[in-house]
This record gives sequence, structure tokens and C-alpha cells, in this order.
Amino acid sequence: MHETTHPALMDEKPQRNQPSLLRILIPRRWPVHLGLLLTCLIMGFPLIYAIVVSTQTNSDVYRYSLTFGDNLARNWDTVFNQRTLGLYMWNTMAMAVGISVGKTIFSLLAGLAFVYFRFPGKWIVFGFVLLTLMMPTEVIFIGLFRFVSDIEMSTFLKLIVPFLASATGVFLFRQHFASIPHELVEAAQLDGANPLQFLVRVLIPMSWNTIGALVVIQFLFAWNMYLWPRMIITEQETQVVQVGMRSLVSVDTGISYGPLMLAAVVTSIPPVLIFVLLQKQFMSGFALTRDK
Repeated sequence: MHETTHPALMDEKPQRNQPSLLRILIPRRWPVHLGLLLTCLIMGFPLIYAIVVSTQTNSDVYRYSLTFGDNLARNWDTVFNQRTLGLYMWNTMAMAVGISVGKTIFSLLAGLAFVYFRFPGKWIVFGFVLLTLMMPTEVIFIGLFRFVSDIEMSTFLKLIVPFLASATGVFLFRQHFASIPHELVEAAQLDGANPLQFLVRVLIPMSWNTIGALVVIQFLFAWNMYLWPRMIITEQETQVVQVGMRSLVSVDTGISYGPLMLAAVVTSIPPVLIFVLLQKQFMSGFALTRDK
């Protein structure tokens, strides 16, 4: 005799495998998602509050109002017309790009020399390069100031030239080039390529992640630089944004929080854009493995 199965029993197993609507709407990992959401809100609250304050007057700020005000146009006029923040941002952008590009080029050349060239005292020189990583940049400002004061050059070059050498960049490219198979060097030599051709045609295409990581680091360093431009720049027309924002602390008779927060929000946009554009290279730029 053949066993017969009731139709209701046949549909029982598929019904058990189908997820319920409640399980779809509320996943099992909802505590993790809730914790991440709260963390993002806590970390992002200062930025949100700064955006709100940038539209308010001082009286709104003193009332601790969390709603947008109607003073954005006046704050914008104060920041960009009266205090010429746009000019400061342009000067800072030129300085940051010059420092980032210059440091990247010199770091590439230094990394090439430390890995593929033989010269007396190479490891001693590399040790001194690593030693400079432990020294704060502010320690050498007095010597750098005396050095650039004795040389006839423009203010723009005085801002950039002292920072073209980067121990961080040299270390990154030295470690990255050391992880590249040596067979590529032998193949390039057989093809008759000189060191610069090997750098441009082989090493640089294999180093975009490291280059992107270094550019992000150095751009942020140059954009946020305050003490060195404060010592060098004497003309208001060539001032940078971090020093120029100091004039926004006191607009009328006291601290005006609206223009100050507006300037802080606007000046944070270029570094954020650089990080977003080079995020992939920045995150993978420190994965220095032989697979590259």
C-alpha cells in the first residue's frame, strides 16, 4: 500500500522555512545596529550643532536653541566678504597641494634610492630619517625660520620648501618598494630601462594606494598648519585659512559664534572631499605585502 500525505502536511515544511514579517522588519542583530546608530549620532552631533549655530545670532546661541536661525546670509557676508575667507581658502589649497605633491615626489625618489641603490652609509642615513619621525615639527621651526629668512624667495615658496622632505613618506615607499619582487628589477634592466624609467613605468603604477595614503596624510597636515604660516606670512593677501579664522573670533564687540561656526564648517569641506576621493587608496595604502 502506498502512503498518502495530507496536503496540509506537505505545506508545513516550506512554511517553517519562510521568514516571518517581524523577523524581516526587526533583524536579529538589531542591538548592534542600534548601538552603531547611537554612536554615529553622538559623534556627528558636534558637526550638526556647528551647522545649526552657523545660521544663528549670538542671542540664539545663548538660548541653546537647536533650530536653524535666519542669520545665515549675514554670517556668510561677514565670513566671505568682510573677512575674505574665500581668499584664505584659495591660498591654503595652493599651499596644501604644493606640499602634498612635492612630498610625494621626493618620497618616491628617496624610497627608490634606499631600496634599489647601493651607497656607503645607506642604513645610517635611513636611521636618521626614522629618527626624525620622533621629533615634533615645531622643534625645528626656529632653524627653518632662520634658514628661509636668509634666502630670497616668495612667501609661497617659504611655506612649501621647508616641508618637501617627509620621513613618513620615505618610510612608506621604502617599505612598499622592498615588498615588490626583485624579478621586476631584473626584467627592467634587461629591457634597458634606467632607474627613472623603472620608477615611472613600473613602480608608480604599482604604488597608487601608497601614493593616495600619503597624499591624504600630507594634505591634512598642510591644511591644518597654523604656527608656521603665523611666523612667515606678513601680508593679509597671502594669509592661510587657519590663521585667517583667528580674525573671526571677534567680529563686533565680542565673540560671534555664527560666523566662526560657519567658517569652521566651510573650511572642513576640502579635507573631507580629499579623504572621500582617496578613501580606497588610503585604507589599502598601508597593506604593504608582497602581493603588490
